[in-house]
Amino acid sequence: MIFENRFAGRSAVITGGAAGLGAGIAARIAAEGGRVEVWDIDADALAGIDAHATRQIDVTDAEAVSAAMAQASPDILVCSAGITGPNTTTWDYPVADWLAVQNLNLNAVFYCCRAAAPIMATKSWGRIINIASIAGKEGNPNAPAYSASKAGVIGLTKSLGKELATTGVTCNAIAPAAVRTAIFEQMTQDHIDFMQSKIPMGRFGTVEEIAAMACWLASDEASFSTGFCFDQSGGRATG
Repeated sequence: MIFENRFAGRSAVITGGAAGLGAGIAARIAAEGGRVEVWDIDADALAGIDAHATRQIDVTDAEAVSAAMAQASPDILVCSAGITGPNTTTWDYPVADWLAVQNLNLNAVFYCCRAAAPIMATKSWGRIINIASIAGKEGNPNAPAYSASKAGVIGLTKSLGKELATTGVTCNAIAPAAVRTAIFEQMTQDHIDFMQSKIPMGRFGTVEEIAAMACWLASDEASFSTGFCFDQSGGRATG
């Protein structure tokens, strides 16, 4: 269900917004009246996006993020950019891949939150939504870097939510179980099968389901929720 004009007068920045969950969230915020600026490193993917504005940016570059956030001055920030990294055991995990996963999945979220929070606080209103993962709560075997990075996102979200609690700005995370998007192309079929086997509903989530949660968290209705991680796991979450 689309809520017409729910985000009228609001501006949003969506990282990793040219594909997958980010694209779905961006499209729904725009459909509900928001002005959306999509950030992504993939210029070709950005060319096919229907948004008020797009920006090709490497969100692992802290200085670039700071400058771009100041220009955008968003009311809403959704941090969706991420990678899975290879599927292998911790002891075989390449150090370079470990660092790359942490840099995009965690460090870039920190850079974006660090830049956006004071901008939103001066307006006395803001919404930060970080895309985490059920892997950050439970740890998936053969995905140590991804699991660790998403656990870090959850911890950062809880900390920032408390820091902003009296400012009118909220910060929450969403922890989906697997959602079938292009990110599956980075995983082995064995790992995909494992993830589905852990979901009691027996299916993967949809982009539309995650977008619906993100838009609620970005709305005025979610004014008393902050520093929390909302599961969308088809029954997988145990705590």
